[in-house]
Amino acid sequence: MHPRNKHNSGYDLDKLITLEPILKDFAYKRADGIRSIDFANPDAVKLLNKALLKSDYDIQVWDIPPQFLCPPVPGRADYIHALKDLLDESDLPDKVQGVDIGTGANLIYPILGSREYNWRFVASDINPVAVKCAKTIAELNKLPVKVLQQKQPNQFFKTIIKANQFYHFSMCNPPFHSSEAEANKGTQRKWRNLNKTPQSSLNFGGQAQELWCEGGEKRFLLNMIAESAMYKEQIYWFTSLISNKDNIKPLQKQIRKVAAEQVRIIEMGQGNKISRFIAWSFFKPSSSL
Repeated sequence: MHPRNKHNSGYDLDKLITLEPILKDFAYKRADGIRSIDFANPDAVKLLNKALLKSDYDIQVWDIPPQFLCPPVPGRADYIHALKDLLDESDLPDKVQGVDIGTGANLIYPILGSREYNWRFVASDINPVAVKCAKTIAELNKLPVKVLQQKQPNQFFKTIIKANQFYHFSMCNPPFHSSEAEANKGTQRKWRNLNKTPQSSLNFGGQAQELWCEGGEKRFLLNMIAESAMYKEQIYWFTSLISNKDNIKPLQKQIRKVAAEQVRIIEMGQGNKISRFIAWSFFKPSSSL
């Protein structure tokens, strides 16, 4: 994990249980003697998140409706820290403002970015239930976040970014699958990897918009890159996670097509897993704001 990630040393489960006592009901001792929780249980994962956010980020009120994605906090924090490094390399000024595209009901990136670096956010989502939940989290925890509903499902920045507004970055965790059937297959595969019987209530769940879109991750990001050219003077760094490394080359090709000045692929390691995000900018490296 990133050196500044608060979760580099794992979880202090005893401490987390003091903050969310019900979490104790989901704790068990692994074969190696280490206490853990059942990560296949959605209630356990949600309680773990609530405790982590309360313990390490002073988020006193956090909850999401059933079947919305419950994000792994440590991995999401890595994206925030790596993005901070990118902003620092670009010599951007303080008082950073960012846009979270598809924030979901969990509002995780604005939570982490505002608590770790005092960033201000505009967060958008197309799902009205997610927007309502994210607004509640922002308001009850007094976060510097404005949550907006994107009423144009095929748009990313239009209606969200107004004329004369400037943001230092945008970020996104795009839907991975290209269809509902493909998303369901992915869920079943995760259950098999855990040697668990598939259940209707899934930690791996999520609303349709969170999991899949026509053309999957590749088409989603190709469209985002194309639209980004219309906002090239209003966002310094456009960024997004990429789950499938095979998508990198076609995305880089699209970035060259829209004549961006900079493109970066930034890898992040979490244990044996490598995640990455792509970043592109229409500003030259020597540009100052």
